[in-house]
Amino acid sequence: MKPVAFLVFNRPDCTAKTFAAIREARPKKLFVVADGPRPSRPEDQERCQLVRKIIDEGVDWPCEVHRNYAEKNMGCGRRVASGLDWAFGQNEKLIIIEDDILPDLSFFAFCDELLDRYENDQRVGQISASPFICNQIDRPHSYIFSRYGSIWGWASWARAWKYYSFTMDSWPEIKNDPDFRTFIPLGLERRFKRITYQQLRDFEIDTWDLQWGYAKMSNSMVSVVPTRNLIANIGFSSDATHTFDSSQNILKPARMEFPLRHPPRVLSDGQFVEDFSISCVPAGWKRSFARLLCRFDRLLARDRFGR
Repeated sequence: MKPVAFLVFNRPDCTAKTFAAIREARPKKLFVVADGPRPSRPEDQERCQLVRKIIDEGVDWPCEVHRNYAEKNMGCGRRVASGLDWAFGQNEKLIIIEDDILPDLSFFAFCDELLDRYENDQRVGQISASPFICNQIDRPHSYIFSRYGSIWGWASWARAWKYYSFTMDSWPEIKNDPDFRTFIPLGLERRFKRITYQQLRDFEIDTWDLQWGYAKMSNSMVSVVPTRNLIANIGFSSDATHTFDSSQNILKPARMEFPLRHPPRVLSDGQFVEDFSISCVPAGWKRSFARLLCRFDRLLARDRFGR
């Protein structure tokens, strides 16, 4: 099995559950990335220590453990970005899981097989564990391809991660490039992304994953998306960094069936991309209006680019 990178912070309850799943998978190499306690939160000191103790005392199978523990808090964005730089610097292939993402055991086998299958395919940048917007996609294969890919359990290659830039160094050039519309053909989404990417560039948002989505987009990479959801997010709570509202947690884990049924071509699934794009728009009439705009933009894109 491929090496696993485990991203943790201050949530011993979540960490223990997810670590139990990793223990069941028994990777031969484990790379642990931990953020440090926040000075303004005295309880972090004990909670961070408890998290690290779970890992330090819990590896009871033949496993080479590498630790990257921050002494001071770096924040969600810089900690994960620097930690994955460190892990990918030592591995060509990685399975990545955060402390609040509980995977079905088949997730590891799914990633393991596809990391080998698409190892040298520069078009593929990521393997996701979840469709994210639903529990199942009605397709005849085990997975689809999409320019969207969730990071709630995922895997990738050093050859793809090399394009990652936490500071989004290429954005000032790309945002003024007339070909930017080829990266994001749908006008509504393009307007949203322009604002978001500039906020990331100006350090107004503390995250790392949107930059990864940008890296994939700007280098024309697609993600593998399973047609059934392989994870549960167990981190919805008031002390979470991003996932506060438990009513948004719709995902129920399922088991992937093997042998995998592979798609015949590496092509982004247009209907899934549209559905994913619409899911980012507030509910109600705005979402319905956005779908109409997306379909209009899609027609324009076909006229302009022959798509």
